[in-house]
Amino acid sequence: MTDTVGIVSIGTYSPEGFITGDEIAAASGLPEWVVRDKLGIIKKHVGGPDDHPNEMGIKAAKDCLANCDIDPKEIDVVINTTEEWREYLLWTSGIHMAYEIGATNAWAIDVHNRCATTVSAMKMAKDMILADPEVNTVMIAGGYRISDFINFKNKRTSFLWNIGSGGGAMLLRKNHPRNQVLGAHMMTDGFMSKHVIVPASGTARFPNPRAMTNAEGVTEEDFYFDLVDPEAMKGRLNEASMDNWVHCVDEALRKSGLKPDGTPYTKEDVNYLNMVLIKPSGHRDMLARLGLTEEQSVYLGDIGHTGEQDAMFSIREGLKAGRLKDGDLMVIVAAGIGYVWAAGAVKWGPV
Repeated sequence: MTDTVGIVSIGTYSPEGFITGDEIAAASGLPEWVVRDKLGIIKKHVGGPDDHPNEMGIKAAKDCLANCDIDPKEIDVVINTTEEWREYLLWTSGIHMAYEIGATNAWAIDVHNRCATTVSAMKMAKDMILADPEVNTVMIAGGYRISDFINFKNKRTSFLWNIGSGGGAMLLRKNHPRNQVLGAHMMTDGFMSKHVIVPASGTARFPNPRAMTNAEGVTEEDFYFDLVDPEAMKGRLNEASMDNWVHCVDEALRKSGLKPDGTPYTKEDVNYLNMVLIKPSGHRDMLARLGLTEEQSVYLGDIGHTGEQDAMFSIREGLKAGRLKDGDLMVIVAAGIGYVWAAGAVKWGPV
């Protein structure tokens, strides 16, 4: 019998604090209907003083473990997906996470692929489990607080205004009898790798002017996200993204093997879209390209974009709404600035 990998459970964490779409409209000067209908923001959770990124990931991982009967000592690897904006620079947050959740027999690694990290981590975890007989259980978990870098006065970055805070977790296990992880596919385009950046955030422009040899021109706005080349965004990215996502879905399904009847998986088999939070028109476009209805997905406009952790929130909300059901073929579709597009397939329910 061929070994498989299944999702045992998922966990999430959202801070109590939030900001509403109306408040964003007031701060930005955009009409409320634009923020609500065009950008899709009803409200988004934002971290308070004690909601540190990796700590939110730890809370999500503990929630994940509370939703199953797996002892944390059975975890072999922790793949930490906490974003680079976290408690400390030059820190391996996965090691701290493994210790805090009681995964004392696990080794840990931090991975970053922006908002596509969960799909990438699922592929890494599955490949590890199938390749190494001593790896049977993998925790994927992380926190996200990139909302600290959003400037509502900069309308060039309005596509980022839905970014919030929170944590997500997913536990994978060899031969788990449910929720089989199938194929995944990622693709990148580095042409715009420096187009969406926080200008003063690293060695190129160190954020502390007193420590710079050439501090002239560093302003408060340089500590927030900026879109360096808006025309490239309008042209190349907007034209490419939907086609790239569909390509990733097609390839993920091609890599998923055969159905029980011996035929390959295709888009016609997809029942549930687990989509990273984008503007409503893009979400509807992706549904249409997959031949799905709005009842076969959830839109996270009242939670906010929690980066790579959106995948877990979509599973949680899909199950709660009865839209993700046993027997469904789910595709997780994501993208990250840089740019990377990704899709992963999961057969939900009993294997």
